[in-house]
Amino acid sequence: MTSAASTALPVYISSLTKDYGAFRAVDDVSLDIAAGEFLTLLGPSGSGKTTLLMMLAGFARPSAGSVRLGEQEVIHLPPHKRNIGMVFQNYALFPHMTVGENIAYPLKLRSIGKAEREARVHRVLDLVQLAGYQDRRITELSGGQRQRIALARAIVFEPRILLMDEPLSALDKQLREAMQIEIRRLHDRLGTTTISVTHDQREALTMSDRIAVFSRGKLAQVATPPELYERPASRFIADFIGESSFIPVKKTSSGLAYGDQPLRLAEAFDAASGDPVLMLRPERLDIVAPGEVARDNCTNVFCGLAKSVVFQGESLLVEVGLDQGDVVLVRQSNRTREATKRLAAGDRVDLVLHQADARIVSAEG
Repeated sequence: MTSAASTALPVYISSLTKDYGAFRAVDDVSLDIAAGEFLTLLGPSGSGKTTLLMMLAGFARPSAGSVRLGEQEVIHLPPHKRNIGMVFQNYALFPHMTVGENIAYPLKLRSIGKAEREARVHRVLDLVQLAGYQDRRITELSGGQRQRIALARAIVFEPRILLMDEPLSALDKQLREAMQIEIRRLHDRLGTTTISVTHDQREALTMSDRIAVFSRGKLAQVATPPELYERPASRFIADFIGESSFIPVKKTSSGLAYGDQPLRLAEAFDAASGDPVLMLRPERLDIVAPGEVARDNCTNVFCGLAKSVVFQGESLLVEVGLDQGDVVLVRQSNRTREATKRLAAGDRVDLVLHQADARIVSAEG
């Protein structure tokens, strides 16, 4: 197959809205997606991400707004005229057809000759690492192989935009994680503009150039995976992306404090952006013996009691009750097991949070 990098299209979404009676599924969403970008629409069930994808594909008609693929407005175009590749959640493969016939189906619809169809099928099977499978029946394939065939069928006609609706949800954890890497490699090779929907935050972090987080039909934040993880715009996003504990803080004349303890923060908090809470990522907290680390201009220290210590294979998950009454989680790598092996429920501990890892988010949103 030829690379789509030079022909990939940008996508421009402007004020897109979808109502189902009195229920607004997508609420005035505007988003620009660069040509060749891998963007993931992420959010909980009912957040509007799949509805938005269906409007891009042409399977749902917007109540208001605009969708442009490149310079072409496509709101009134049916799905088959948008030249978009689509991978469905259940793969939607035809069980009565062979692998080759499934992949060739969109080429046949486009009146591409038999010789060219066969050549493209062979090329795309090589691309998804299933060379020689063209005569297999769909019922003879594993879940991961079916996923690859669905992907092959979606890209065989060389679409400039590829849409994927929860493409890995039917796979087990180990295979799903392997396929995340494979899909990302394929995207990098083809250069197609790719828009994927998932509710799995790890999948979004692994595969995406940018992630668009949805909440109650609205676009809550769009950012790169590192930006989204390190600087979430609200408690909702911080809680949805990765593990987090949150403790309330109060505003003082000199800044923010937890109880009577002034906080050393990575960056200033915008007082106009809502009530502040301190976001604590479990892997950014260090457990030390009481008094072992002194508070200074670059360190926050919280005193508490280990309530539970849970072995989770590669890490220990420690639940700590702070003296002020809040409970936080700490994740310690097993590489530090020599320092933590004697830790037990009931032990007094200090939690160390370095200034660079101390971030405030708005409790709202």
